[in-house]
Amino acid sequence: MKKKLIKFLIVLYIVCFAGAGLLGKQAFAEDNKLDSGSFTYEVNHPENQKSTAGYFDLLMKPSQKQTVSITLKNPSDKKEVTVRADLSSAKTNANGVLEYGPAAIENDASLKYDFTEIVKGPKEVTLAPKEEKKLELEITMPTEQYDGFIVGGIQLTVKPTKEAEAEKKKQQGIANNYAFIIGMLLSESDAVVPAELTLNKVSAGLSNYRNAVFASISNTEMGFMKDMTIDMQVMAKGSDEVLYDTKKADMRMAPNSKIDFPLAMNGDEMVAGDYIAHILAKSGDRKWEWTEDFEITKEEADKYNKQDVTLTQERGINWQLIAMIVAGVVIFAVVIFIIVHQVNKKKAKKRKKGKKKSSNKK
Repeated sequence: MKKKLIKFLIVLYIVCFAGAGLLGKQAFAEDNKLDSGSFTYEVNHPENQKSTAGYFDLLMKPSQKQTVSITLKNPSDKKEVTVRADLSSAKTNANGVLEYGPAAIENDASLKYDFTEIVKGPKEVTLAPKEEKKLELEITMPTEQYDGFIVGGIQLTVKPTKEAEAEKKKQQGIANNYAFIIGMLLSESDAVVPAELTLNKVSAGLSNYRNAVFASISNTEMGFMKDMTIDMQVMAKGSDEVLYDTKKADMRMAPNSKIDFPLAMNGDEMVAGDYIAHILAKSGDRKWEWTEDFEITKEEADKYNKQDVTLTQERGINWQLIAMIVAGVVIFAVVIFIIVHQVNKKKAKKRKKGKKKSSNKK
């Protein structure tokens, strides 16, 4: 009995620790069964389409107004589907990739014609089972003539039903949300406008939750930047020693957009002080070169060091670890108490039997 009890308590102890180890871990659904519906689309090219591309590439005139369309189809014979249509100006992300859909990137100061002010359309279209509709987009060109491109995109996504939203809230896993993005280029001539780069500033920040230095560079013209390479180094002011450097090629930039190009600090702690950044950007036989002084303040260094996920710094009390230790100590104490109690109980029984035998002999 005693051995069985001890084995049971040991198993209980292991189970408790295993359970404690699972606390706080994120659970991911193995199979996402959210039914968000589906649809297909077809771009309807008008007569002023310049190319056979799958996107809109339109030759326009100043003040011209035109309506273009995208045919949406609901292939389901049971459920209706609502398609969201989000319009965005084209932007450039930190990797030198063009973003035609909604993105948390600010418009550049050089952007004179915002795509979302030139092109208008409904925010959503509802399709009954097997229904087909046209999403119509109204274009109103600027009154001034220009060379180059006004560029943007139309992102098409399924709007989740209330039931799908409710189911999504119950799930802790990753939901698959699909989007179709259709680009639109608006031009008034075939003139080639070369891109032009300008350095805005160099500053400290976080790239993917890691310390980094950013060079904010703008393409201030209405032409695309292609095959761009950026080479960047950072030194302490007054020193020629390169502390950090990076080089990235095959990048692009949208017209009148900016790129916040990151230089990672490789997991190092950010140190306040005065620094110099040397930046060289190239595209074909063209190049732009800047040497820029910048400062990292103590407030910035402290702020970003606390948020850098790679730094081994104290991040507060680990209550989960403390709970596991306390639970372990309590369980261990209970086990010892029960064992001692059982041993003492057995000894007491033996003493009692011994006394009975002595009295019987008398």
